[in-house]
Amino acid sequence: MLLLSPAFGDTPRKTRLDLCTSQCLAEPRQIRYHSAALSGPAPAPRFETLIGDRSQLDSLIINIELTLTSIIQGVALSFLCENATAAMSHGRIQDLPYVVNGLLLILLFWSRSIGHTLTLIRWPLDFTHNFFYFGAAFLEAVTFGQIANPGAWFGMLSGFSVVVWLLFILDQRLIARRTQAANDPRVKQLLALVRKDQNLNIFWLVPALIAFHAGAAWFCVEAAVHWPDGLLVAAAIQFVFFAAYLVYFLRMMSRAFTLMHP
Repeated sequence: MLLLSPAFGDTPRKTRLDLCTSQCLAEPRQIRYHSAALSGPAPAPRFETLIGDRSQLDSLIINIELTLTSIIQGVALSFLCENATAAMSHGRIQDLPYVVNGLLLILLFWSRSIGHTLTLIRWPLDFTHNFFYFGAAFLEAVTFGQIANPGAWFGMLSGFSVVVWLLFILDQRLIARRTQAANDPRVKQLLALVRKDQNLNIFWLVPALIAFHAGAAWFCVEAAVHWPDGLLVAAAIQFVFFAAYLVYFLRMMSRAFTLMHP
């Protein structure tokens, strides 16, 4: 028993020593962690360091585009939520199809913008392209204020569709620019896929959307007088068109992501 007592006596001292050592080692790490947390995110690179660095410039432009797209569609979503809440609080169940179609429209515009950014957007920044984004978002917000007025809803979407059509035409410049600079065979395949999608939208899909919205606006004005129950027919056709277009685009982007995979 006397031989064992020193060992038992050393154990608390070793434990205290180990605890002190671990605490002393942890303190500098904690100080560095709290200093980093209080100082905020790392500062953005100075513009001077970006000059001549094409990869950083491309990354900067892509981040700007992604941020801009998410912000403007977030604003449009806030308008849709506000008008949807007002419609539901007043018991206007007949407005619900337009609320659903508005949400589909936001998903379509946001997903197309994201896909466009990931496949085409590079340095330099195209201001005209972004101005069209703002114009489209403005028309979206005004359209969402017309949920209770089907004729005005489809009339505003006719103007929105025209802006989108012009945006597709304008983006042909970006495709041509990327095609001239492309050397990788997979990049050329990706751009060929994007160009095919652009042409499909320019010559067929978006013109059909413009014609449908213009015709639906006229139909809703006439139906409001002669056939009020028929107003939901145009909303149902619009839902089918938006849903089918979203499925088509997601499948197209799935093929594009396959080509972009490292």
